[in-house]
Amino acid sequence: MIRKKKKLSKKEIKQDKLVEFFYNIENYFEKYKNKVFTYAAVVVVAAAAVYFYLNQKSANNEKASLELSRVMTLFGQGAYLEAIEGKQGSNIIGLKRIVEEYGGTQNGETAKIYLADCYAYLGNYDEAIKYYEDYSGSLDYLKAAALAGQAGYYASKENYEKAANLYLEASKLSNLNSQNPDYLLNAGINYLKTGDKDEAKILFNKIKEDFNTSLANREVDKYLALIQ
Repeated sequence: MIRKKKKLSKKEIKQDKLVEFFYNIENYFEKYKNKVFTYAAVVVVAAAAVYFYLNQKSANNEKASLELSRVMTLFGQGAYLEAIEGKQGSNIIGLKRIVEEYGGTQNGETAKIYLADCYAYLGNYDEAIKYYEDYSGSLDYLKAAALAGQAGYYASKENYEKAANLYLEASKLSNLNSQNPDYLLNAGINYLKTGDKDEAKILFNKIKEDFNTSLANREVDKYLALIQ
């Protein structure tokens, strides 16, 4: 006699499905265990590589900070060529080598801006622009300095519109940048040179309204007088 099939409860159905699920997992693991172990090994190696890279980058950043602190004395003294190339008979390796060895670290990128500044102060604008454009650090005030450096380059080439736009862009990167009134002033001056008096006037008035205690504010009136 065939017995009537017993109807499974919802709880029993769930239990059966759970058993089936773990059974399938077990079969899968047995079938592909070699691949599973291989993939796990790859993940471990990748994690180790990332850990090593981050620690190495941190160590390099500290080294770059030390080298940068040594060269800043020369920069402050206006010894720009020595700041670039380093000083013989000392432990100062120079900004160019710091950038070559530690570029990509935060302090290595900072050195890039000072290196560009040195070239600019020496009148080598074509070399300076390479490093201003190559800056890839995350500090807003240095991003602004890089843009302003590029603006100075284009102003020297009499591309006043591009210079003005770059100065204006630099002024917008951070509200806390003490150089903003100077960037706005230079943007306005370059807009004046393009003949865009309206834009120049807006920027000069912004300096008077928002930065009335700045050094740039002392220069504004003479440029506004040219617009009247």
